[in-house]
Amino acid sequence: MQTSDLLHALYARRLRRQLATGPLPGHVGLIMDGNRRWAKQKGLPNPSIGHKYGAEHIEHVLSWCEGLGIKHVSVYLCSTENLQRRGDEEVAYLLRVIENMVAEHFDRPDARWQVHVAGLLDMLPDTTARALKSAVEATRTCATGFHLTLAIGYGGRQEVIDALRELLYERAESGQSMLDLASTLTVDDITPHLYTAGQPDPDLVIRTSGEQRMSNFLLWQSAYSELYFCEAYWPAFREIDFLRALRSFAARQRRYGS
Repeated sequence: MQTSDLLHALYARRLRRQLATGPLPGHVGLIMDGNRRWAKQKGLPNPSIGHKYGAEHIEHVLSWCEGLGIKHVSVYLCSTENLQRRGDEEVAYLLRVIENMVAEHFDRPDARWQVHVAGLLDMLPDTTARALKSAVEATRTCATGFHLTLAIGYGGRQEVIDALRELLYERAESGQSMLDLASTLTVDDITPHLYTAGQPDPDLVIRTSGEQRMSNFLLWQSAYSELYFCEAYWPAFREIDFLRALRSFAARQRRYGS
């Protein structure tokens, strides 16, 4: 083991000891940013190759979560804006990477994480949509208690619009007038219609690459989430970076809007 690896291992052990007495998030959201910039920094011939390394890194982060007993993880794979604004070649490569990652790690009966999907599958190529649906079905009976939500073709604003639309259709079919709905509407009416219905809201949202914005990720669900921004690009996001984020979370006094 190299000296730097040994030092990282010792530091990680120290951080884990510090976390032993503090609260840990039950649900972590991950905005895995910086794949292409990491690839450019490494001198790789095509920056999109960074997406491949980034996808492979998800498995490492999930293993860290398992070790700490963090049961819910949501990963921002691809936004609606990515699909609409990035070049066709880059989008096609990214979606192939996602298909391969899902097939290799999650479309199997012995997978340790039950897969959920948040987003508009209709926006995706048939091969990508089938890969995601297959992983959801393969892990439906997963009994480990670990839940992984893959946000792909996802936009937080669109999610709220879709939830409201579904609620309106539901109430109209039941005969409720729109005036009655408007006078009684609550947060609890909308939440069951979100893409993430049934999943807890994230306690902590981590974004890599140094950018400090939410980029339309889980806008409704993260209303009271703690936010942590890390300078490392996603493929270079180390266990000690993750543990530092958890240490920061444990040290905060959550106020839930107060």
